[in-house]
Amino acid sequence: MQTPTPRQSAPAPTNHLLEESILPTWLNQRPVSLLGFVWMWVALAIVIVTFQYGANGVEGGLSLPVVMLVVLAATAALAVVMTLTADIGTEHGLSFAVYLRAPFGTVGTHVPSVSRGVVAACWFGIQTYIGALAINGLVEYWTGFASWPLWYALFLVAQVANAALGIKAIERLASFAAPCILAISIWMYYTLDGLADLEGTNIWTFASGGDLSLVAFFLVNMVVWAPLAVDIPSITRFVRTVPGERRFLRRNRAVLTAHFAALPLMQAWISFIGAVSFIVTGDWNPVDVIQGQSTGVVLGVLLLMIVLAQWSTNTAANVVPAALNFVNAAAPHLSYRWGVVLAGVVGTAVMPWLLLDNLFTFLSYYGGFIAAIAGIMVCDYYVLRRRRLNVPALYDPHGQYRYARGRNPAALTAWLGASVAALLQPDYAYVIGFPVAFVTYLVLMRAWVLRRHPQAEIDDPGDAYLATSVGRSWVHDPESGTFHRLTEGELPGQGHRTDI
Repeated sequence: MQTPTPRQSAPAPTNHLLEESILPTWLNQRPVSLLGFVWMWVALAIVIVTFQYGANGVEGGLSLPVVMLVVLAATAALAVVMTLTADIGTEHGLSFAVYLRAPFGTVGTHVPSVSRGVVAACWFGIQTYIGALAINGLVEYWTGFASWPLWYALFLVAQVANAALGIKAIERLASFAAPCILAISIWMYYTLDGLADLEGTNIWTFASGGDLSLVAFFLVNMVVWAPLAVDIPSITRFVRTVPGERRFLRRNRAVLTAHFAALPLMQAWISFIGAVSFIVTGDWNPVDVIQGQSTGVVLGVLLLMIVLAQWSTNTAANVVPAALNFVNAAAPHLSYRWGVVLAGVVGTAVMPWLLLDNLFTFLSYYGGFIAAIAGIMVCDYYVLRRRRLNVPALYDPHGQYRYARGRNPAALTAWLGASVAALLQPDYAYVIGFPVAFVTYLVLMRAWVLRRHPQAEIDDPGDAYLATSVGRSWVHDPESGTFHRLTEGELPGQGHRTDI
């Protein structure tokens, strides 16, 4: 017998929970291929902080092989968390902020999701600033004109326009940029290796005599991608998958390939270049090194890599998550495109040129509260709800996710408590925040909240609350005001969705 499909009345058009860009994506609205998602991660991995912590490793006394192994292991460890949260997008087509309505409540979601949105916007500003410096260096070399604020403004506008075009434009940019960046990064290595040979430096035996802890170095590598590890459903909701596939590994094949192959290998490679750059020149910053060691066409090509890297990373890792989190908080008055603009405004307002000087302090302090969100998400989605969600209720202000006036005290208590505990030891924030939040949330939900606020998918863990696994998509009908689960053959054409 077929399990009945849950239907609930949708909120009125003016309701703050409903906006087109944060509705669930359908199975025929997922244009990003396996290769496209891999290219996105290749491009994402090449960020300025990766160069820096590769250099910090060798400066702290670790050998180059150890630095690479630690980066590889740390990124693979975070990929486990990232793959678990990615299934929220794969299975239900939901963005991070909308999903958080389930554990945090329809109002409570705004506290963690907007916090994550601000972090993403900060990174947007930092990456744009680095790209602007690269453009400025190139223009100054050829013309003598220097004005990084001008290039910052122009680069910001270009990225906002690209991201506003939607996920397919972002995938196309990554598919173009990633192979170019990979080729140029290899070129960078051979240039640095040649300099090392000239100076008689053996990069593999270099030792600085520092006393950096392996554990601390491992954890700071995890924190770099911790924000996207919770926000990855906002991207995976557009990745093609196999309808009706119940097996986790098969359903998330593209996700697994990108997270456990492309990301760790590229992170290790880019941190390796940063480490070699420090060993050879004493400077981890590729912009400074390139300008000091290269001329002519070589300078132009290498600086182009920096620009492409910041652009391709920003759009997928920072602009889209920030925009969707802001839309969730201001729906239906803020559209996705205006959310992108707001991300640019916030990213500039935090003065990223100053934030970059305190980058690792920034990483340490947000690592704890991001880890706490991850712990709550994994507990809620896998342990309590067993991957099932009453998706129509996520958009109903009077539904089961209202809890206490729109806030779930279990999630908010667990998040705040774990965040404070993590801040007491910022170097170990991630390994403190995640388990403390996980256990606290689980205990409070089972002992307190679930007794007062029943959850349909927990009480009835059947197929009615699954989507991709049973070949269905959650579809909102604006005319009738209801949600339906439709098979792939019943879905309207893709033209019904024009934005992100």
